[in-house]
Amino acid sequence: MKKAGAYYLGQGRCRFTVWAPEKERMVLHLVQPEERKLDMLPDREGYYTLEVEAVYPGTRYFFMPDDEQDYSDPASFHQPDGVHEASAVIDHTAYTWQDSNWRGLPFQELVLYELHVGTFTSEGTFAAIIPRLEELVETGINAIELMPVAQFPGTRNWGYDGVYPYAVQNSYGGPEGLKLLVDACHARGIAVFLDVVYNHLGPEGNYLSQFGPYFTDQYKSPWGDAINFDGAWSDGVRDYISENPLYWFEHYHLDGLRFDAIHAVIDNGAVHIWELIHQKVKKLEQRLGRRLYLTAESDYNSPRVVKSPEMGGYGFDAQWLDDFHHALYVLLDKKGQVRYVDFGKMEQLAKAYNDGFVHSGEYVSFRKRRHGASSAGIPGDQFIAFNLNHDQAGNRAKGERLSVLVNTDRLKLAAAALMLSPYVPLLFMGEEYGEEGPFFYFVSHSDKDLIQAVREGRKREFSNYKWEAEPPDPQAEETFAQSKLNWEKRREGKHRLLLEWHRTLISMRRTHPVLQEFSKSCVRAHVIGSQGLLLHRQTQDGLLHLVCLFNFSENLLPCSLPDWSKTWQVVLDSSANEWQVRKKNITESIPDKAKATAPLQLPPLSVLVYEGRMEL
Repeated sequence: MKKAGAYYLGQGRCRFTVWAPEKERMVLHLVQPEERKLDMLPDREGYYTLEVEAVYPGTRYFFMPDDEQDYSDPASFHQPDGVHEASAVIDHTAYTWQDSNWRGLPFQELVLYELHVGTFTSEGTFAAIIPRLEELVETGINAIELMPVAQFPGTRNWGYDGVYPYAVQNSYGGPEGLKLLVDACHARGIAVFLDVVYNHLGPEGNYLSQFGPYFTDQYKSPWGDAINFDGAWSDGVRDYISENPLYWFEHYHLDGLRFDAIHAVIDNGAVHIWELIHQKVKKLEQRLGRRLYLTAESDYNSPRVVKSPEMGGYGFDAQWLDDFHHALYVLLDKKGQVRYVDFGKMEQLAKAYNDGFVHSGEYVSFRKRRHGASSAGIPGDQFIAFNLNHDQAGNRAKGERLSVLVNTDRLKLAAAALMLSPYVPLLFMGEEYGEEGPFFYFVSHSDKDLIQAVREGRKREFSNYKWEAEPPDPQAEETFAQSKLNWEKRREGKHRLLLEWHRTLISMRRTHPVLQEFSKSCVRAHVIGSQGLLLHRQTQDGLLHLVCLFNFSENLLPCSLPDWSKTWQVVLDSSANEWQVRKKNITESIPDKAKATAPLQLPPLSVLVYEGRMEL
């Protein structure tokens, strides 16, 4: 196995490698600063390689399969002029890293923050993120998760249309821009995760088929040609994909990767591609001396995603827990049941806390079949929970965030339900202060037929959900511009209150011993009445307890505290005056202390958290 791409060796020498197993000839076409055409040397595995003198960083080049036409390097490290133009040689050793003392963070301590580079700031670059890092740290966020930055067509894209998995988007700041951002994050104690896409590649600028059988017609992908992981000549494809995570970890010092829609990858080989990646990353961990995290978006609802390969699993450290979002969202916004027809019961939220997967083998009407397997007993730090992500907003016709769909009291409920959960939390950019601007789906293709196909595809998708409005034009620059964050809002009114609420919850999560316990044996949730929930969490030794009481109704909810402790102390009360946008003249307030089994009246749309100690 060889590493594809252009590796600068120093002193004007560069080694070029490309995989093209069915081609009879491969020509390296150097185009700048001096034009040269050189025949490359083949081997029995289908790789062509050539070491060349007088090639320096910045040199532009193409490959010419069978000496017929110029194509960019499939493993290009930099596309400075976009997806259709020449690849560029870069020297990864030229950057002087400042993070030699960085050893990463324990996964269970992370508060993840998903962001889209192009819309996080008005500038839309890696460099523009750096001045905002201090504000994220002050909020308690210690890990950012970048939506895909692999080179895509144009300058506006979610990133899931990337066509060069090794190249960093030029309009964001390219390779050096990403390295500067990672360095700046590590200097402030922030880990950096990156979303990577191995289930398909985008259509525009995708020239891989000109080199070899990267794709197969044996399977279908929802987004385009399926990648050939198990057919003829698949060894080279498996190398191409499985080396990519190592590339990000080694050359960009990333802390973790989030793998997009792993269920859309089909691999019937003896060693699944996810197992192969797991094995390679584990070896790299040993060499680098730090943890490298692999997380997955999965529609399987299967514990095998996080089980080790030795136990028949894929070896991911954690997976996104969509069921938590669905169960909670429908309780907060009754209209949400139109989209999530199989959710809406308080018992499902209790199950999401107790087990993880809500659908664990039951019949699901949306799928018209049984779905899922039990995740009971899987530790909470192997799940990532969220109230919002790019899909939840971007796949709505109007791009609405949760902050537009529900009121402030419900937003406080949602934040508390997430941060008090036994899962690793993820926020979507702007969620911490209740950003109300939309987050749309957007592209900037140059192919007119493709642009029209995207427009029609989005309309078809939304008609299936029976939305009342049509989505905006994904190609329009205004659609992209409207999706940018309004940072100044975080300092005013309800936005400032929500920001302080998130800070308080995150601080509590980070400092309270009970909230640092992820074993499911220390978690128990059950329903109160029809619209309330009691979440009980405790330390492993059973001495310290938290009882989190949620009222999702607009009426007072009677309940009582359990007898694990004789007295309970209030540690958080969302109905207190300090957490109101408009201060109230309160005649009765929640007492600071309450006795076990004493009757309580939970205020409407509120969360109360009590601490208790086991009496010895």
